[in-house]
Amino acid sequence: MRARRRCILIESRRRASYPMGSTTFTMRKLIVLSLISLTLPALAIDWPQWRGPNRDGINTEKNLLDEWPEDGPKLLWRAKGVGAGFSSVVSSGGVLYTLGDVDDACYLIALDTKGNHLWKGRVGDPQGHRGYPGPRSTPTIAGGKAYALGQHGDLVCFDLKAKKESWRVNVASDFGGQMMSGWRWSESPLVDGDKVVVTPGGSKGAMIALNKDNGEVIWRCKDFKDRAGYSSIIIREIGGQRQYIQLTGESVVGVDAGNGKLLWQAARKGRTAVISTPVYDKGHLFVTSAYNVGCNGFKVSYENGEFSTKEIYKHAGSVGMANHHGGAIRVGDHVYGSNGGNLSCIELGTGKVMWNERSAGKGAIIVVGGKIILRTERGPVSLVKLSPDGYEEISRFEQPDRTRARAWSHPIVSDGVLYLKDQDTLFAYDLRK
Repeated sequence: MRARRRCILIESRRRASYPMGSTTFTMRKLIVLSLISLTLPALAIDWPQWRGPNRDGINTEKNLLDEWPEDGPKLLWRAKGVGAGFSSVVSSGGVLYTLGDVDDACYLIALDTKGNHLWKGRVGDPQGHRGYPGPRSTPTIAGGKAYALGQHGDLVCFDLKAKKESWRVNVASDFGGQMMSGWRWSESPLVDGDKVVVTPGGSKGAMIALNKDNGEVIWRCKDFKDRAGYSSIIIREIGGQRQYIQLTGESVVGVDAGNGKLLWQAARKGRTAVISTPVYDKGHLFVTSAYNVGCNGFKVSYENGEFSTKEIYKHAGSVGMANHHGGAIRVGDHVYGSNGGNLSCIELGTGKVMWNERSAGKGAIIVVGGKIILRTERGPVSLVKLSPDGYEEISRFEQPDRTRARAWSHPIVSDGVLYLKDQDTLFAYDLRK
């Protein structure tokens, strides 16, 4: 990491000997501060959970390349042994974490930012759906702990300092969890305050909150009984009420973060697999899924002590945005994301389609430095202008040594480095100027 100058307040143990107004004290303090600023490494810019700190897919880092060399950004390193599967990567405190099947189990795997393996912890059994084996959830790092959901429903908490398991539950066997279809558990756990929150689905508590330190139940939301989809929860405040918004196979819901009571629910039937994370801003809710379902825009309101929802628009199929699992991201008044095999932009409040570009390809996106990074499922990675006015590709490169598997692991950028997981290999590219 690059050294950066930073201001640190030092309390001198000999403060009584050197009055604050004295030249001697001032000079000594400046010398100490200068030495510290030159020797301390830069703080890592963390991406500690699914879709980043705010679960919105937006990275605000600056001083990144405005365009990439013809053969792509500089490849810093590649690390093997990160396990098969479709999990993304997270970063916290200079350590990278992901999930992967390695030999006999699904593991949480930790590496340093040079690609060196640090440790791994067993999450659960390997494999899963025969067509797409391996984990597809992304771990969450919070408060010195890692929370990982394996493909067979094992929710495990690891102590990062001790490098060992703290507690575990299984959302299927312990909470009667039921999936909408057979593609196995894919949700990325949400940590909020003293809670870790997930969506088992079913009548015994479609959403549950557990104590993040010991796994004990804080509450179960039994007010809705939807089978779980593959989406992950977001936190938003509506009408002064902090709530968890989740998309299931049958509806989209808002649940009271404090007590687990259902605040509102809008019917929205999915098919096969409902995966993309909901998007919400200022009363406008956007949800999307593939398999000829498309996207919906809802208005969520709070009036006279009650919540209500109203569907503002519905685009069936690929008319608007039928996003499989590459994610939709809101920037300003517009939402960007894959639409079948295209990349699309839609106006959040009205559903107006701004553009729909076939040449982009289907893939997963993040927004970094005011631009879109699109990783297509075939492997190519593109840098795209972020604008509702039209599609413009700035740069594109091919990841080397592609596997035969689809590139479904979402890309991330942390501290100026782009990380791409391709099954058992993790690639790191330098995006810094």
